[in-house]
Amino acid sequence: MSEGDSVGESIHGKPSVVGAFFTRIGQIYQSWLDKSTPFYAVRWAATLLLTAVYMIRVYILQGWYIVTYALGIYHLNLFIAFLSPKVDPSLLDEDEGPSLPTKQNEEFRPFIRRLPEFKFWHSATKGIVIAMICTFFDAFNVPVFWPILVMYFIMLFCITMKRQIKHMVKYRYLPFTHGKRTYKEET
Repeated sequence: MSEGDSVGESIHGKPSVVGAFFTRIGQIYQSWLDKSTPFYAVRWAATLLLTAVYMIRVYILQGWYIVTYALGIYHLNLFIAFLSPKVDPSLLDEDEGPSLPTKQNEEFRPFIRRLPEFKFWHSATKGIVIAMICTFFDAFNVPVFWPILVMYFIMLFCITMKRQIKHMVKYRYLPFTHGKRTYKEET
């Protein structure tokens, strides 16, 4: 690699001020993300508050329905990935790899999500922030008849969730857990 080819370096091989600035901003952002990891209720409450602010903004401005529709589709896609197992049992043959237990006497295998909760939250929040930024630009305010978008989204949500629930029933997995399982002591 020749001199100055790496990211954040100037022609003379020293780190550029702009590169150092954005590297530092990225480190601070990652530090805040790391600190927020254990506080899932606070994270989701902040995301719900941000969603409410976005919805109020769209309602008051009476526009940006395409942006809101795209945000809804994006959140639906994230939610389906959150509900899905990391390894899809429908793609596995009987003899290949690990599978979810289908009988009571089979070994328990924990449910591993395709999209973990933290990444789900982070992606959903980033989507809301990007949608909020889009509402400041008139280029994204495409005039549409919004009731059609609402009906289409509801129909898409119902069809997608029906398919996901059938998949969950067929392969007998439940993507939600309620804490650690405890057993009664025998006395």
